[in-house]
Amino acid sequence: MDDGVVADAAYAALPHLVEAAAVLPPGQTVDFWVDLGFMVTADYRPAVPVDLEAGFGAALKLAERAAIRSFLAAGTPGEVCAQLAFSCVALAGHHIGGVLWQMPDHRESDLVLSCPACESDTEIVDFFVDPARSPLEAPPPPAPTPVRREGQPWGEVAAALRENAPGVGWEPLLRVACDVASRGVSAETPGQAVLCLVAGMVAVRGTPQPAAGELARRLMSLTGHFRCWDCERTWAMADGLAEPPDGALAQHRPDLARTDSDLAAAVAESTTAGRTGRAAPRFRQEESWVVAADGTPWGRIAVFADSVPGSSGGADALAVLSHPGRPALVAGGGDKGVVCLWDVTDGRLVHDPLPGHRDAVRSMTSLPLPDGRVLLASGGDSGTIAVWNPLTGQPVLEPVGDWPGGVTAMCAATVPGGRTLLVTATPRGAIRMWEPESGECVGRLNPYGSPIRSVTAVPISADHALIAASDTAGRVHIWDPDVDDPWDSGAAVQLSARSLADADHRVATVEAVTTPDRSLLATADDRGVVMLWDLTTGAPVGDGLPSSTGTAGPPLIAAGSRHGGRTVLVVGSRNGQRLRVWQPGTGAVQHITLEVSLTSLATAGTNLIVGHDRGVLSLPLTRQ
Repeated sequence: MDDGVVADAAYAALPHLVEAAAVLPPGQTVDFWVDLGFMVTADYRPAVPVDLEAGFGAALKLAERAAIRSFLAAGTPGEVCAQLAFSCVALAGHHIGGVLWQMPDHRESDLVLSCPACESDTEIVDFFVDPARSPLEAPPPPAPTPVRREGQPWGEVAAALRENAPGVGWEPLLRVACDVASRGVSAETPGQAVLCLVAGMVAVRGTPQPAAGELARRLMSLTGHFRCWDCERTWAMADGLAEPPDGALAQHRPDLARTDSDLAAAVAESTTAGRTGRAAPRFRQEESWVVAADGTPWGRIAVFADSVPGSSGGADALAVLSHPGRPALVAGGGDKGVVCLWDVTDGRLVHDPLPGHRDAVRSMTSLPLPDGRVLLASGGDSGTIAVWNPLTGQPVLEPVGDWPGGVTAMCAATVPGGRTLLVTATPRGAIRMWEPESGECVGRLNPYGSPIRSVTAVPISADHALIAASDTAGRVHIWDPDVDDPWDSGAAVQLSARSLADADHRVATVEAVTTPDRSLLATADDRGVVMLWDLTTGAPVGDGLPSSTGTAGPPLIAAGSRHGGRTVLVVGSRNGQRLRVWQPGTGAVQHITLEVSLTSLATAGTNLIVGHDRGVLSLPLTRQ
């Protein structure tokens, strides 16, 4: 076997190895039976050749009996004992043996389950945070399961469970475990009941006993239920842990509450950094509406117009331009190499597409000038930069520059003296500052030349902003654009290296966040974790947003506000379909699933602007 792939020749060789191992002293063969369990539950196993079926099937029956003898004879460490118990189940032909490949590690606390109905992954955060808690309520005994009569080797396991019961609190699960063992593990036995058996086996035979009991309690936790966040159906966890048997049925459980761990909140993925036990609301797109799980509407989706079919295509970059006394404009661009401008109130195009780049548009930013005008800058794949008057649709600065790697990030920065500079970055490490109307390069940052993924400007006063950038190594750099020497390490406070290391936070995207009392820096990594930072101290602010189901990948992040001035961050991943709307002040999180592949995000007042693979749409940040 190599990386989960079983070679064809195994079916001819394994029967001979099983015969040889079966006659050895049981305590010497534990590792072999564990390895055999991995083989029969591997990700890829070719079909057994017809001429080897009988011999291989007989070998598995012999292996099941011998593995059970090894289990009863050996005082093995708890984790090995659990692997051996799952191997015994796998050799008996039960699907739950597949959990052997994803044994819950004692160093991890999260649990990822796959919905048998829609195959969406549901992550239950901090599921194993308290493995020493009381055992869960046991599932009902497998009454419909027939007793397995031929070659039944599990009777001694049932006896061992009865004789070595670990004490008060285990009785409900041990009753189910003994019932399963007495009947013999067959393919028809419910997965939850088989998990009870495995947990009981670890509790009574694993060593040392305290560690074995802790692992057994973790395994018993897996006998509960979870609710799929996409299709809203409730399943036994056993069905989400391993390839489910044919005919796995959704559970009808209107009340998901669990007295010992508040599973209802965890299953609903309450990613509020542990500060609340409330379930996080979920919403999904249905035609032109975003609706809650119960079918009640959240708000209407506005689809931005296409100028001529196919002209705008996907939107890899967005910018929002706010003019006093006028509706905000949304600018977008992508692979077509044109810039489109829409009215945010109704999504109509306000100009014909602006052809400023000979290839894809990869970055955009709004440039508010001291005289009250607001310009638009765009950067292309070929390294060109264009500046536009969004009201007239005319270029202020014809596309200039031709830098290898393209202009993949840009922002506007205010510096003392009232100037607004355009800051551009490339994946080859060049960060330049420009006078936006003349096109004159007035400064360079990033003297180390680190390849840049993202850049933003964070205001520290009315006329002064700091520049933050993330590089491809996951590091964050902070510069003061008003300082002539970018090598001056004291010009700006850097983020706490200790805090970044403790959180294992390798930053991919940076974004400025304006709150009612100050401006902060938000950082996001490729796992979906988001943290907030105070640039005056370099220290993290509050609890971050942990990773969640479907959040892995290049992050997208936009800061905005709801009615009442409450700051929110909207977080997604490129090419994903799920958004999290996080309110850092309270820790509240809402989840929205859209029927598009995300490419960019922006906010306009209380509206979220979503760039996707087919265009642009908007939806309200506050329920309507």
